[in-house]
Amino acid sequence: MTRDDPLGHAIRDHYHGEQDEPLIDHDGTETREQPIKRFYFGEFDPESDAGAWDASWLDGPLLDIGAGAGRDTLYFQEQFETVAIEISEYLVETMRDRGVRDARHVDMFTLRENFARDRFQSAYTFGTQVGLTKSMHGLRQFLGDLAYITSADGTALLHGYNPEREATTEIVGYRDDPTPGLAYRVYHTTYKTDRETLLFRLFSPDRLREAAMGTGWEVAEVRHGSECTYTAALRKI
Repeated sequence: MTRDDPLGHAIRDHYHGEQDEPLIDHDGTETREQPIKRFYFGEFDPESDAGAWDASWLDGPLLDIGAGAGRDTLYFQEQFETVAIEISEYLVETMRDRGVRDARHVDMFTLRENFARDRFQSAYTFGTQVGLTKSMHGLRQFLGDLAYITSADGTALLHGYNPEREATTEIVGYRDDPTPGLAYRVYHTTYKTDRETLLFRLFSPDRLREAAMGTGWEVAEVRHGSECTYTAALRKI
């Protein structure tokens, strides 16, 4: 089983009723306990405004990228073919235990190596993990790979933090950047003996539009779901 995977380890233990320590994010003296049940074990609600909007942009076959414990996959797989990918073996195991029919151990940054051209109609990444591209160049490369594995009329939903919102500066690990529309986030996360350092590049919707140029995508619509996060709907051009 994967070592140094605090998030996946904690979620797996929580699912089996074995979590006896918190999952903690650290940035210097600042700490945050992740509410695992609320973040990862809710249900996708297609009747809510946000859920209905998300669902309106997605069709099958769907790739759920960074699917966590399978919250959204469990809903979408009943609507059309859905493939869920995670870099965490703990999370792949948990998704399968929860009834996800096609959960795969795949790094989101190796899409071309794992899927054929035009394999999916839509792609969905919820949880701000697209920030793990770490740079604008990395974001462009990811968007290009995403374009490769989706059809000519494909769509994608990307979820991220907007550094132009004041509330974003309050999240654990926030790092300012003098470039408008950009910031970083870096913090350590620990569970039992597992420890991982995560580095995210935060980009505004306008910076996402800039990165999408030349990748085959355009940002069609943006929905702010909280004081600091947004979901961008992309479509092929």
